[in-house]
Amino acid sequence: MSTSPTSHLPNNTPATSWPVALIVLAQCLGTTLWFSPSGVSDSLIAHLQLSASGFGWLLAATQLGFIAGTLGFALSGVADRFAATRVFVVSSLLGALANAAVVWGTADMGAIWALRFVVGVCMAGVYPLGMKMIVQRVGSKPAAALGWLVGMLTLGTAMPHALRAWGQSWPWQEVLLASSWLAVLGAVVVGCLGEPSRAQAMSSQAAPVPTGLKLNTHALRAILAVRGFRASALGYFGHMWELYAFWSVLPWLSLPIARALTDTPEGLAGTVAWVSFSVIGIGFFGCVLGGIWSRRVGSARVAASALAASGLMCLLYPLIPERWPLVQLGALLFWGVCVVADSPQFSAMSSQHAPPQWLGSALVLQNGVGFLITVLSILLLGWALETWGSWALWLLAPGPALGLWALWPLVKMPKTGTCAA
Repeated sequence: MSTSPTSHLPNNTPATSWPVALIVLAQCLGTTLWFSPSGVSDSLIAHLQLSASGFGWLLAATQLGFIAGTLGFALSGVADRFAATRVFVVSSLLGALANAAVVWGTADMGAIWALRFVVGVCMAGVYPLGMKMIVQRVGSKPAAALGWLVGMLTLGTAMPHALRAWGQSWPWQEVLLASSWLAVLGAVVVGCLGEPSRAQAMSSQAAPVPTGLKLNTHALRAILAVRGFRASALGYFGHMWELYAFWSVLPWLSLPIARALTDTPEGLAGTVAWVSFSVIGIGFFGCVLGGIWSRRVGSARVAASALAASGLMCLLYPLIPERWPLVQLGALLFWGVCVVADSPQFSAMSSQHAPPQWLGSALVLQNGVGFLITVLSILLLGWALETWGSWALWLLAPGPALGLWALWPLVKMPKTGTCAA
């Protein structure tokens, strides 16, 4: 039986609940920057004269920036040499500034791509550092809090679509600026929260969060030698092949549904935004309920069930006729629950199986490779949609299939208790 790296930490107490809630809220606000262009995809495509594949390159800029930022923080030790709250606040503010700069009069694709890359770098100081702040305060039972954290990341990803729906007549510039203001608000929340107590901070040094531990040949060999970690990491890679590519094309998938549900052309963009927000945002419940279910059946079984369901949707959704818009909507909502429900579970399993002395390096390795995979799938799906339409979704199915195959050894193992993430 694997021992969680956080097993020695003190239990959570009611006194930690409100700081955790504030961190989770700030995470939601800060991550609105991540996919903010998706909320105004139609307007940005027209403004920049982009194709679907060209817009995919714009989304890929943020993913590449996140990869670079995560590795940079890890190798430099920034995440450990400086207080997590300070890194979070600075990253949120700089990300908000870079996102807002997109609207300041430029129509040059190269400049906008560079700004979105900077946003991605800043997200590396928001998402992983939010995890660190949670673990510092929760102690030995971070699994439930992590479910809420990933759920709020999902809501933050969906928020730009909601902003577009609420302000249907807003220009795309105002929607992006609203995302930046929300990120500023998240920075203020964390800035007012302050640092954890010295006892909390010291007790969390071995917690499963990205650290400044430098990757080296010895660490890499030690990490990859663990069969359980390899199984979890490969499953995570399959999950990532599907997740962000699916989210990135939701405005296109929502369009025929919106046409059937909207009486006037003026309301089309708002309906597309509401459908996209609902499909992404409903993943919040998948994360939270998956965390609760994992206490009974184990993380591997929850992740495998979610992978199987979302992989099945990759194959079945293109078969639904457009004349059945309500069936399409129901299928997308079900897919939205399944596609992200396994995300907290992969973090839990990787944390359990990674060598404790190389835990930071293991998570950096897994996150970096995983987000690199999202770049490839986003670009491939954006290109394929132009040629094949919704049949291009079949290209996502190999991800869940690989994930299930890799995860099977862990599924067969007896449940090892509450997941630690």
